[in-house]
Amino acid sequence: MPALSVHNLSMSFVEQSLFEDVSFEIEKGDKVGFIGANGAGKTTLFRIIDGELSADSGSVFTSSDTTVGYMQQHACTHPERSVYDELLSGFQSLIDMELEIERLNHIVSLDPTAENIEKQTALIEAFEAQGGLTYKARARSALIGFGFEEKSFSMPTGKLSGGQRSKLSLLKLLLSKSNFLLLDEPTNHLDLSSVSWLEGFIKDFKGSMLIISHDRYFLDNVTNKTIELEHTRTMMYKGNYTEFKKKKEAYNESLKNKYENDLKEIKRIEGIVEQQKRWGRERNFITAASKQKEADRIKAQLVAPESELESMRMRLNPRRESGNDVLIAENLSKSFGDKCLFKNVGFHIRKGERVFIIGDNGCGKTTLFNMLLGRTACDSGMVDYGAQVDIGYFDQMQSDLNLSKSAIDEVWDTFPDLTETQVRTYLGSFLFKGDDVFKPLSQMSGGERARISLLKLMLEGDNLLLLDEPTNHLDSASREQLESTLADYEGTMLIISHDRYFINKLADCVLKLDKDGVTKYLGNYDYYLERVAEKPAEEAVKAETVKKPNDYQLEKQQRAKERKRQNDLNKCEKKIEELDSEIARLSAEIESGGVASDYEKLLELTAELESKQNELDEALELWESLN
Repeated sequence: MPALSVHNLSMSFVEQSLFEDVSFEIEKGDKVGFIGANGAGKTTLFRIIDGELSADSGSVFTSSDTTVGYMQQHACTHPERSVYDELLSGFQSLIDMELEIERLNHIVSLDPTAENIEKQTALIEAFEAQGGLTYKARARSALIGFGFEEKSFSMPTGKLSGGQRSKLSLLKLLLSKSNFLLLDEPTNHLDLSSVSWLEGFIKDFKGSMLIISHDRYFLDNVTNKTIELEHTRTMMYKGNYTEFKKKKEAYNESLKNKYENDLKEIKRIEGIVEQQKRWGRERNFITAASKQKEADRIKAQLVAPESELESMRMRLNPRRESGNDVLIAENLSKSFGDKCLFKNVGFHIRKGERVFIIGDNGCGKTTLFNMLLGRTACDSGMVDYGAQVDIGYFDQMQSDLNLSKSAIDEVWDTFPDLTETQVRTYLGSFLFKGDDVFKPLSQMSGGERARISLLKLMLEGDNLLLLDEPTNHLDSASREQLESTLADYEGTMLIISHDRYFINKLADCVLKLDKDGVTKYLGNYDYYLERVAEKPAEEAVKAETVKKPNDYQLEKQQRAKERKRQNDLNKCEKKIEELDSEIARLSAEIESGGVASDYEKLLELTAELESKQNELDEALELWESLN
């Protein structure tokens, strides 16, 4: 029996339908990714499964041995509560029983009747059977086992890091003996080391999980199935996020092809019907009626493919070209009181490079950006920008936005030379339509405000982008659109990110920041992992070493050559897909019987099919050489 079965769930708020007739099953041991656009209803579905909300219709069933635990997106919502008390709150039923036992003890001491003593005895036995005598000791042991020191037990949860809050929330679920976990954005605000710990925890967990996340690298590492909520419906796919993307594209393509072929077949049959009617004989009318039934049958089964969800339309064009040397930092350091945040930070970024900064939370990445922007003073060192460098900054805290303004005023006040029509057109490209443009920023979600910041960045036309966690708050579709835009951007980028999928797509170079400086890795995130796993830190280039001009030119040529190879490979794969589709169409037309009596048409189609097959052979040969 499945651990969880969802049947025909539907849910609406006012006039908005979140989802309709949603059904799926999750087997014991499955780790399932749950994806969809922001606002699609994923968290609402979690709350229905957990019993917090009631659906408009449908049902949720769990097996008799399944205990559901829900880790919400905003973990530890009582920042004043101590670490120890927060963990004990997972035993609320035992705490309530303990208080009731104290009350009954007092009553029995004043009125020791048989009825009161019986109630007292029954409650004590139930309390002991549910682990009431040991739950506090188990809580202390679990905290120590998860890496919390005893001195931190009394610390308010509001002072914990994102990773520590995540661990504490998972610990509450485990102590509640939950074996089916609902995790809502569990990687939010975690640094890379904390996410790595979480991935290990999920892989070792013996129960089942349903995980809402926009972290595609994380989903690739931990899930074996994927559910997508789109157009108010869900579809389940076997495999992780990357496999889901491939299968969804193939599925959508097959639906599109079938739909187009069915339309052509209906048109062909109805042409025959008209022809038979014009001939006007009795047997022609019989044939026409038969053919019309065939066309009606195809029409009844006709399924139009769902339109793709609309995503941002964004293009970044620098208004001018910078010099070759874009940014040089030397011997930067920063301390706050007695605490040294970092020292000896140095790097040299050249035109067109895509450099990513990674590091644990609190290591000083955003502080480093503020130093580069001149907003925070350096304790030592030097920052030098090259000729004609225009800096564009994306602030993950969105402090560049005036939350009292509407979307249209925020953009128009920043770019007053634009017309109202131009501003509304740009906002429409970033998914703000109709009255949405008058919505105050204070009432917007983090994702909506991020889109406003990205729009302003696009309109500025800068040639050096400093981006601090630009994918935070964006759903998967918006992240992919941003990746595509930045891949086409001809300027220079320095980006802070924990999004490993994003880093892999774009990075020429990764800088790992710690208190002793930066370590440089000439490659993407996977390359960084390989270097860390295979060789000690001295193999990497510490800070920035001075290279001979020929070394730099060679490195630049190699990167350009690899980008060209990848572009050629992508074009080749697209060409192969188009040829496969065309060959399938021609084969179907030849085999359909419609041209059997037209010898010239048959010869024409056969010759075209042979030509396409030869093109496919050449494309496959090129694909092999590019790989």
